[in-house]
Amino acid sequence: MYVRLLIQRVTQASLNIDNKTHTQIGNGLLVLVGFRNGDDAGLLPKMAAKLMQLRVFPDEAGKMNLSVKDIGGEILLASQFTLWAETSRGNRPSFIQAAKPEEAIPLYEQFIDHCTVQLGKEIKTGIFGADMQIQLTNDGPVTIWIDSDTY
Repeated sequence: MYVRLLIQRVTQASLNIDNKTHTQIGNGLLVLVGFRNGDDAGLLPKMAAKLMQLRVFPDEAGKMNLSVKDIGGEILLASQFTLWAETSRGNRPSFIQAAKPEEAIPLYEQFIDHCTVQLGKEIKTGIFGADMQIQLTNDGPVTIWIDSDTY
């Protein structure tokens, strides 16, 4: 299974669809998730646990030592097939590695479910396949990339 997460620590983020605010969060994580061809649900619980336990928020000493759960933060999760862009040839990215919607949608929905259970509260989400605009204030800035193939 191959899941890619791009995680940004934010003080706020909002996701618009059709020029309307679809959802928004305050302090927490903006997470973009992409699935590659051949994915299955096997590592989704582990990836969700890693996300919930990732210590990227400052403690009282200013050291990144707290997780989104520790601070009672929120998560905004959006699908993004372009995380699997192949750019080694030419100037136009290829997305052939990205899972097709019929494969990726169930994985996306299951990942949302795993994250919701592990965070213990609602995960805000985009709509799979929608044209979304995301505004955020990246805190730090802190941006982290996680690939499931490192597990």
